[in-house]
Amino acid sequence: MMARQDLTWLERAQGIRLLVLDVDGVMTDGRLHFTEDGDEHKIFHSRDGHGIKLIQSLGVDVAIITGRSSPAVSRRAADLGIQHVVLGATDKGQAIEELAQLLDLDLLEVAAMGDDVLDLPMLNRAGLSATVADAPPVIRTRVDWVSPLPGGHGAVRALIDTLIDARGQWAEILARHS
Repeated sequence: MMARQDLTWLERAQGIRLLVLDVDGVMTDGRLHFTEDGDEHKIFHSRDGHGIKLIQSLGVDVAIITGRSSPAVSRRAADLGIQHVVLGATDKGQAIEELAQLLDLDLLEVAAMGDDVLDLPMLNRAGLSATVADAPPVIRTRVDWVSPLPGGHGAVRALIDTLIDARGQWAEILARHS
């Protein structure tokens, strides 16, 4: 079995079969919005959602692993056809390992995007790790790829576009949308 360090970034990107995303600070801008009644609201970027649909159409599964539990996350995941959602994860490293095992994937086939120290166990296990432009330096220096965009503002789409480019699949996508 090949080790992570034996493969180039491009080779790892080409072999990705699962993209795992954190939510707060990645799919959203990280701010938490609560009503006076305590209801939580989250704002998701539509291009991130479209990117998720694009990569799913190429056979790459998408999952969410988040430390918080939120009906908004469950709703967004359902809207996007994301079947694997781990809410309230206290150990994201264990969660990504269990998810890979469930899907019969080697961790080298898994890309993960997170934005803070709680995500490091997940990022360290993934075959390809990514973060957002506004992540703390301690995270940006420990991942394989940093989005040019901040969390909640298209960072997920930027990663997906990069994966599609690395896999040489833009022609396939563009042919469907011409």
